[in-house]
Amino acid sequence: MKKSLMILCMSGMSLAAVLPSMAQDLHTQKVPLDPSVKTGKLKNGITYYIKKNAEPKNRAELRLIVKAGSVLETDAQQGLAHFMEHMNFNGTTNFPKNELVNFLQKTGVRFGADLNAYTGFDETVYMLPIPTDSAGLLEKGIQVLDDWAHGALLDPAEIEKERGVVLEESRMGRGAQQRMRDKYLKMILNNSRYADRLPIGKDSILKSFKPETIRAFYKDWYRPDLMAVVAVGDFDIAKVEALISQKFGKIPVTPKPKKRTEYAIPLDGSTNVAIVTDPEYPQNVIQVIYKQPNSKEKSLQDVRNNIAQGLYNAMMGQRMQELTQKANPPFLYGASNYSDFLGDLDSYTSVALAKDPGSVETALVALLEENARVQKFGFTAPELDRAKKDFMNQMEQAYKEKDKTKSANYVSEYLNHFLHQKPYMGIEAYYAFLQKHIDGVKLEEVNGLAKKYITDKNRSVVLMGPEKAKDALPTEAKIRTLLAESGKNVTAYVDDVLDSPLLATEPKAGKLVSEKKNEKLGITELVLSNGVKVLLKPTDFKNDEILIQATGKGGFSLFPGERETGIFTSYMIQSSGVGPYNQTQLQKFLAGKTVSGGPFVTELKEGVEGSTSPKDLETTLQLMYAYFTEPRKDKEVVSGMLANQKSYLENMRKTLTPDKVYSDSLNAVLTSNNPDRRPLTPESIDKVSLDRAVEIYKNRFADASDFVFTFVGAFKEDAIKPLLEKYLGGLPSTDRDDTYKHPNIFPPKGRIDKTIYKGLEPKSKVTLINSGEYDYSPENNIQIEALQEVLQIKLIEALREEESGVYGVRVSEDVDKFPSGHYRFTIGFGCAPENVEKLVSRSVAEMKKIKENGADPKDIEKFVAETKRKTEVALKTNNFWINYIDENTFLGDDLDEILKEDQLLKSITVASTKAAANKYFSDDNFIKVVLMPEKK
Repeated sequence: MKKSLMILCMSGMSLAAVLPSMAQDLHTQKVPLDPSVKTGKLKNGITYYIKKNAEPKNRAELRLIVKAGSVLETDAQQGLAHFMEHMNFNGTTNFPKNELVNFLQKTGVRFGADLNAYTGFDETVYMLPIPTDSAGLLEKGIQVLDDWAHGALLDPAEIEKERGVVLEESRMGRGAQQRMRDKYLKMILNNSRYADRLPIGKDSILKSFKPETIRAFYKDWYRPDLMAVVAVGDFDIAKVEALISQKFGKIPVTPKPKKRTEYAIPLDGSTNVAIVTDPEYPQNVIQVIYKQPNSKEKSLQDVRNNIAQGLYNAMMGQRMQELTQKANPPFLYGASNYSDFLGDLDSYTSVALAKDPGSVETALVALLEENARVQKFGFTAPELDRAKKDFMNQMEQAYKEKDKTKSANYVSEYLNHFLHQKPYMGIEAYYAFLQKHIDGVKLEEVNGLAKKYITDKNRSVVLMGPEKAKDALPTEAKIRTLLAESGKNVTAYVDDVLDSPLLATEPKAGKLVSEKKNEKLGITELVLSNGVKVLLKPTDFKNDEILIQATGKGGFSLFPGERETGIFTSYMIQSSGVGPYNQTQLQKFLAGKTVSGGPFVTELKEGVEGSTSPKDLETTLQLMYAYFTEPRKDKEVVSGMLANQKSYLENMRKTLTPDKVYSDSLNAVLTSNNPDRRPLTPESIDKVSLDRAVEIYKNRFADASDFVFTFVGAFKEDAIKPLLEKYLGGLPSTDRDDTYKHPNIFPPKGRIDKTIYKGLEPKSKVTLINSGEYDYSPENNIQIEALQEVLQIKLIEALREEESGVYGVRVSEDVDKFPSGHYRFTIGFGCAPENVEKLVSRSVAEMKKIKENGADPKDIEKFVAETKRKTEVALKTNNFWINYIDENTFLGDDLDEILKEDQLLKSITVASTKAAANKYFSDDNFIKVVLMPEKK
């Protein structure tokens, strides 16, 4: 794909031309493929890609790619490419009925979260992550892919059961977006085959097709010459190659195969305009699509050319972002970039979210003027220099992490090679190529792309807005006039940069006064002379990553009656920049550096968070020090930001969507309509004070001794200590002992049954909640987690597989330790209005079964396996540890708790789940909130 520089990096796609002689050489050189990837083609035509990669350890990512999607369906098969994907989970030669899901769950693979698939216009892809450390599991995984390829049973009874599930998936997609899409899709796709072959298909066909119709699709298109197997993971390549050959080599060649037509989207040079409105669409979106033939990457010249494209996108993205950081932004959001479109086309797309119907014209003009500004004046040399620095920094990081890159990140490269012939160089070759050629990508070359991308040919303009504001939207004639005339009077871009030290004065360093080690967890606790507490966990999980989290107790809970200002405090401070730099200048100052993050203030806590690399750690600490000591106040930028927020909320109130009404009503029930939990309104923004926000911010960051700083990642303790003493030890300290004031807002006791009527489509939402007092402890926490998972498994089986009444069902649990223990179980699903009561009754019946009998031992086995597998992987990631240490420290929980997980899992039994169900599935405290369509 060509959507971002990071994607370019990994897949080896790049851009432009350097010197004529060098360019000529590159034109004739094919893109070399990563030699570490074992590729081949079996005699029957199946392609395979195999790569050994030990991140994560003892895991493999398997894929079956079928070069067949909805575009190949006949009129009578519309929706059956996607239906076929579903049926591969409902009975194959070696895994009848639902045994596939059942088997994989017992190995720790989660249905939906891990095991999944998708169907597109041109392909169907099956995804299977599998452990490799248990005997026979990898072989079983390859067997699963083989079954998907040619072993689907397509049992008529299973087809009938799955109809309801797929129809519910279709129902989920219905609404304002779908209704508007149906009006403009043929236009932007030029009445091509793609416009008539949305993967979800037609409900009328899904309800009535005969089994032989889907069997015909399976027979015609699931065949060796259209398939590829991808295996990336911690395994022996020769063994996997032998397994693939053994299993897939037996699939017979299809005699007289049906021609696989490559459908195109025709270009006729015209400009089309679609203005679509809907009574349930609250926002105003304008989109200009400039369509072009797809540019294939075949030679190293193409690789180089895509570098220029990526640099163009980065610089244009920065300019668009700057527009939203002005005192009076022209839109709520805007973006322009060049990327893949669909089929055989690319596109340069400019899109904006306007403030209101009357501002759509302003938003469109802003988009067109920015495009015209680049066409007329180009980018500047400093912009290109910063873009190159950022790109090289990203690629350097990717190169340094080459042995720590997750297997899942590789599979998309091989998928794109098989489906779209996009080369995969591998990061080593690509980084070397980049180092050699990026300096040769000149400003004139990148600027020339604007004339290629932005033309008056093959344009589609789509305007989407609320029905009630239809008359306030610009007409098609007005849009065409703006397309023809906007940008004629644009002036050159002014680069707002500052070259100044981030810190006005150097911090006065403190000293390390105590050090304590937790050998079991590899965590060192430091205390500095100003009272700041630091927790260090050096790891080797990544070579070039350090994560930082600093948290203090209090938040805006300490400022009663100022919730609105409290919510926006950190947004306003960060939008203002820091130290001498405004926000735009700061972004440019940090070009080429791995420095991200900033301050936060929530209801109960405040702090700073960040991500960096070893080489940029000091800059990151300087930035954090500045956020503590030198916050800025930019009235103009904040005024624009708050005006945008107010416009967005006004739009949401003027056109109340079913989802908005439902979520607000559910929130009111669960919080007893407490003012401190009410959704924000336009009037809320009027209560926000920047001056007061600065006072709140300075109050919360005045005492660093109230904070615990956590560092996880690639650092040496001895090397980092001097930096900590300087930047953290130099922070202000008053040695106060703060804590938060918990609002103590929990769902009300008793039984509540509420139905909301809103929405044009025949679709409903259901939320069921059990809640109550809770004795917070590791022992109880594991029981409630187990109860959540076994109920999730049972409700998927009951509501989806047996009742065919839902596409998905979500069960979640939430526990609070303070101010007193409290738990909440939530069940949520969407369904047909006529099935609400039946599915609610079935849900309650499944809960009752667990109360009476305890959980099914097989479901307990699945929970234990999934939890162990998930923890095995998590323990080897920096993200897990930064969140675990920070959260446990904030709550006062034992950091050694993670070491007790195996012991706690052994406590999960049929009897314990029965006891937990009777304790937490309370009939006395039960809330049911249902969304039904409007009564006609």
